[in-house]
Amino acid sequence: MDLAEQIQSRIEGLYPGLLGVNFVNVTPERVTAEIQGRDDLCTVPGMVHGGVVMGLADTLGAVATVLNLPDGAGTTTIESKTNFFRPLDSSKKIIGECTPLHRGRTTMVWQTRITGEDGKLAALVTQTQMVLKP
Repeated sequence: MDLAEQIQSRIEGLYPGLLGVNFVNVTPERVTAEIQGRDDLCTVPGMVHGGVVMGLADTLGAVATVLNLPDGAGTTTIESKTNFFRPLDSSKKIIGECTPLHRGRTTMVWQTRITGEDGKLAALVTQTQMVLKP
């Protein structure tokens, strides 16, 4: 079982699983996942709710942090900022790609690009994760 499959199995029955997060590629340097848009994720018909975007980004940032933690440490999100640039079509896939801006001993900062299937940027999320000592 590769790392993406391991993470996928850990989210079943949890919020990311409810959203339909599907991990595509998982490494300590980059985490990518997608959600198939659907009607129950909309704020108005045909448009994905912003909370779905934020939930996807928070999930990716948390997973990326966990992959970079020292043994026994934990993490929690302490700040998250989202800029929305365009709506996402609920009939298409939502794609997230998370990369590090800073990987320190006490905090890690991640940037997640959210795009539609067309590759156009829909949102940019920057989040800070606290490293919780064991």
